[in-house]
Amino acid sequence: MSEPLLQRVTVLGATGSIGMSTLDVIARHPDRFEAFALTANVQVERLFDLCMRFSPRFAVLTDPAAADQLSHRLGMEGSRTVVLSGAAALVEVAAHPEVDAVMAAIVGAAGLVPTLAAARSGKRVLLANKEALVLSGRLFMDAVAASGAKLLPIDSEHNAVFQALPHDYARDANSRGVRRILLTASGGPFREWAVETLEGVTPEQACAHPNWVMGRKISVDSATMMNKGLEVIEAHWLFGVAPEAIEVVVHPQSVIHSLVDYFDGSVLAQLGNPDMRTPIAHALAYPDRIDSGVRPLDLFEIARLDFQRPDFARFPCLALAYDALRVGGAAAAVLNAANEEAVGAFLDGRLGFRCIADVISASMDRAEGLSVDSIEAVIDTDARARAIARSAILERQTAR
Repeated sequence: MSEPLLQRVTVLGATGSIGMSTLDVIARHPDRFEAFALTANVQVERLFDLCMRFSPRFAVLTDPAAADQLSHRLGMEGSRTVVLSGAAALVEVAAHPEVDAVMAAIVGAAGLVPTLAAARSGKRVLLANKEALVLSGRLFMDAVAASGAKLLPIDSEHNAVFQALPHDYARDANSRGVRRILLTASGGPFREWAVETLEGVTPEQACAHPNWVMGRKISVDSATMMNKGLEVIEAHWLFGVAPEAIEVVVHPQSVIHSLVDYFDGSVLAQLGNPDMRTPIAHALAYPDRIDSGVRPLDLFEIARLDFQRPDFARFPCLALAYDALRVGGAAAAVLNAANEEAVGAFLDGRLGFRCIADVISASMDRAEGLSVDSIEAVIDTDARARAIARSAILERQTAR
């Protein structure tokens, strides 16, 4: 058996939690993986440390002033890493001809263009950026099909589904006997709170996830269960299943990461400790299995697994995501943009926790004539939806 070829990996969003976990796995297997390019927004210190450790060919900061600082510091250390800046540089390192795999881990709509560039270039795309499919599902999947790119989901839920599906599954559920996809959800920190008590939730409470260590925005999405709503939309595009064939199951232990229900009565599940290095290692080495550094699962320590139906009164954002998927068109893009604006306002103390869903609903009602038929249309729709959401936020601030 021949040794696997060295894979050159671009990590979009290297200083975030997914990016850092990716680099942890890469560091464990220097014979298999090499960090070719690392990117960040403005985090000079963290990216400097990563460049000194991994010696990538390129480092990218979207902020030009931050890029100048990084270039100066690396130059003082004699580093050969080339520092680039701006959105165009993200596309360059995502589509570079020497790159084999791209970890798409830039949070939010900012990650859409470089992730799409990786797909169009036929890369192995490790998809951790939800927005690529939420904003432009058909556009993105068409690009993957046209280029022959290999799309591997990194979200623990979608990666679990991928592992539980037949190895040659091609987005046709009925032909492969798939009845339902069951996406598990922890329920976040407010799973058992009375609905009326959620009005006074603080950003600190919303970001205190019981099982996962994540960034602030995605932690709030977990608290509202919007993250699960976005995952429902992603699952539709990734696996070719209808909204009614995707079910969310609240599973507080976060041990079963998702399940596939087959017509013959079989239900296949993927289990593991809640650590993102598992799906990252799976996608990096697929179809091989490699050490991820994750502690083995001890079923005797877990002792029990619980399951509940989601409460849509407590989690209206989840219901809104299903609505957007059923409506189709630009509805999911509006949902995502409005959510990002509303969550930002909540984290800044400008909007109440329960008003996040109100802003999203109002934005979806007001958005008309928007399209996601091209990348330009997606970007325009995202910008217009954000303006609508900011107006809705301002209305609620004025009414307070």
